Amino acid sequence: MEKNSYFTWPIRVYYEDTDCAGIVYYANYLKYLERARTEWLRALGAGQQKLMTEEDGFLFVVIEVNIKYHRSSFLEDDLEVRSKVGEHRKATIVFEQEIYRGDEKIVTARVKCACLDVKTHKPKAMPEELLARMTNLDN
Repeated sequence: MEKNSYFTWPIRVYYEDTDCAGIVYYANYLKYLERARTEWLRALGAGQQKLMTEEDGFLFVVIEVNIKYHRSSFLEDDLEVRSKVGEHRKATIVFEQEIYRGDEKIVTARVKCACLDVKTHKPKAMPEELLARMTNLDN
């Protein structure tokens, strides 16, 4: 990903994230990715609680994950999750995410989410204004 084309979020590896060898347990990377997407929405003024309670409330649900583990990370590592929007349609969006330790790539993931109506749990178009803000990053 190009340097200015993504949202970044720092993560520190805690003891609870690791296995008995001090290596991050593979499933915890999914939590890091989720946390970064949540903080991205918050930074845009569109926290998930707010999205669910607004008049035309909707929510994101993960429907597919493709993840590749390049390297291990360890207790006390400072990581950075980089996120950007890949392909998108009316009611689905793919987040392209990477986790780095400095310049070293640790994880690459594509997370596909569906946008659902809060009340009916049926597909619902994501607000165009939010999508526009997510695809025009300046950080």
